[in-house]
Amino acid sequence: MTALDASTDSSTRGGGAAPRQAGQVRERAPKRVISPERIAASLTLVALLVLGILAVRDVDISIPAMVQSWGNAENFMARIGGLTFPAPGDLVWLIALTVGLVLVGTLLAAVLSVPIAYLAASNTTPGNGWRAAARFIGVLTRALPDVVLAMAFVLMFSLGTLPGILAIGIHSIGMISKMFADAIEQIDEGPRLAIRAAGGSKMQEFSAGILPQVLPSWVATVLHRNDINLRSSVVLGYVGVAGLGLEMSYAFKSLNYGKGLGIALVIFLLCIAMEVISSMVRGAMLGEQKHTRSWIDRILHPRLGANTAAAPVGRPAWATSPETAVRRPWTSRRVRHTVAGVVAVLVVIGSIVVSQINWMDLITFWAKLPEVAALFWPPSFGNYDASAMFEAMRETVAIALAATVLTLLPSLVLGSLAARNVAPNSGARGTARLLLVGIRGIPELILAIVLVVITGLGAQAGVIALAIGGIGLLGKLIADSFEEVDRGPERALRAVGATRLQTYASATVPQGTQALIGHSFYMLDTNIRAATILGIVGGGGVGYYLLNASQGSRYETVTAIVLMILATVLVVEGLAMWMRKVFR
Repeated sequence: MTALDASTDSSTRGGGAAPRQAGQVRERAPKRVISPERIAASLTLVALLVLGILAVRDVDISIPAMVQSWGNAENFMARIGGLTFPAPGDLVWLIALTVGLVLVGTLLAAVLSVPIAYLAASNTTPGNGWRAAARFIGVLTRALPDVVLAMAFVLMFSLGTLPGILAIGIHSIGMISKMFADAIEQIDEGPRLAIRAAGGSKMQEFSAGILPQVLPSWVATVLHRNDINLRSSVVLGYVGVAGLGLEMSYAFKSLNYGKGLGIALVIFLLCIAMEVISSMVRGAMLGEQKHTRSWIDRILHPRLGANTAAAPVGRPAWATSPETAVRRPWTSRRVRHTVAGVVAVLVVIGSIVVSQINWMDLITFWAKLPEVAALFWPPSFGNYDASAMFEAMRETVAIALAATVLTLLPSLVLGSLAARNVAPNSGARGTARLLLVGIRGIPELILAIVLVVITGLGAQAGVIALAIGGIGLLGKLIADSFEEVDRGPERALRAVGATRLQTYASATVPQGTQALIGHSFYMLDTNIRAATILGIVGGGGVGYYLLNASQGSRYETVTAIVLMILATVLVVEGLAMWMRKVFR
C-alpha cells in the first residue's frame, strides 16, 4: 500500500467515525420532554379553533348574498333622506355630557382598581385568600354587562349621568384591575425590597418602589379603557342614561332614522377624536426608544433629555452644580409637563361639573337598595323555557367564537404591519395604524344596526359587527406586543442574511406567541359580553331575551341571564389563565 493509499484509507476511516460520534452525542443529549399539560393545552386550542370554524359555517355568512342585499340599505337610505342633527347648542352639550360621564366613570374605576390590583398581584398580596377574592371581584365586575348595571342604577337613582358613571366605573374595574395587577407582577423587585430592608412601610414600598415602575403602564391602560367606554356608552342610552346614546335611542324609537344616523356619525367622529388624543398622550408619555435609555427611564427621569451632551454621563445638563440642582430651571420640557398636568386636572374638574351629578342620590339610594335587590332576586327564567335560554346562550358563545376566528387573521396582518420592527417602512406602518384607529372608532352597536338593515335580523349581523370591531382592538394589541419583543434574536437573524419574512417568522412571532394567545382569549371574553349587547338590536343570541326582560320589568330573568353570562366568562377566564401558565 502506498503512502497515498494509506492516507486516503485513514481519512476515510476518520470520516466514518465522525458521524458515528456525532450520532452517539445526539443520543446521549437530553431530549426535550413535552409535558402532558402542554399537549392538553395545545389540543384545547385546536378544539376551540375548530369550534370557531364550525360556528362560522353555521352562521352561513355569504358575501354574494350581502352584496345582493345592499339594495335593502339603499332603499332604507332613500326612505330616510338626508342626515339630520340636533341644534348646534344642544349637540355641543350632549357631546360634553357624554365625554364627561365617560371620563368620570373611567377615573372612578382607575381609583378603585388600585387596591384590588395590589391584592390580586402575586408579589404584593397578603395571602392566597386575598388574591383569590380580588381576582374574583375583577372577573365578576368584568362579567356584569354595563347595560345591566345601568339598568339597576336607573331604578335606584334619578335619571341623569350618575347611573351611567357608576355602571361604567364598576364594569371597568374588572379589566383595569387585571391590567394593573399584571403590571405589578412584572416589576423589578429590587427597589421594593431595598425599601423594605431599610425599614420602610408598606405604603412607602408601594409609593416609592412600585408606583414609579407601573405608572406609565397604568396610564396607558386607563386611556385605552376610556376609549372603550366611550364606544360602549352608546348602548347605555337604551336604558335611560343621559347623553348622545339616549338621544340616538329616542330617534330610532320614534322612527326618525335620519336624526338617529346623524347622531351615530357624531359618535363615530367623537370616538376617532378620542382615540387620536389618547394615542398622542400615550406617545408623549412612552416616547421613542433612543440610544440606551428605556421608555421608563424617560418617564421616571424626564430631565435626562437630548440636551445632556454637555453634562457628565448619567446627569442632566442642569445638574452640573449643587446650586442648579437645588433650583430647577423652567426648561421647555418642564413647562410642557406642567401645562399638561394643569390641563389634565382642569379636564377632570370640567368633566365632574358637566356631568351634573346629584350628590344627594349617593345618600338617599340606600333606602331603595333592599327594594331594588328584591326585584332582581331570586333569579328565574319566568315564562321562558330553560332549554330555549340555554340555546340562546349557546348561540351567543357561537357568535363570539365565530367573530374571534374571523378576527384573527386580519388582525395578525394589520397588527404586524403596524409594528415598528415588522413594517417594511413608515408609510406602511402609518397606514396600518390609521386603519386600526378608524376601525376601533366604530361602535359595534352602530355597526350592528347598519348590518341588521342590510342582512336582516340574526346572528350574521352580530358576527360581522364583532369581527370588524375586533380587528381594530386585537390588531392594536398585537402591534404593541410585537414592538415589545426582545430585538436581539431579530438582529442576529438579519446579521446572517435572513430576509424580513424569515426574521418575522423565526424571531418576532415565536416571542409574541404567548401574548397572542392571551390577547385572543381576551378577544373571546370581550366578544361574549359584546354579543350579549348586540342581541338588543337584533344581532342574535341571549341579548334579545335580556332586552325583553328589562323592558317588561322582569328583573329576576335579567339576573338569571347575567348568571349564565358570568358562568361562561368564568370558564373563559379559567382557560386563559391556564393557557398563560402552560405556554409561559
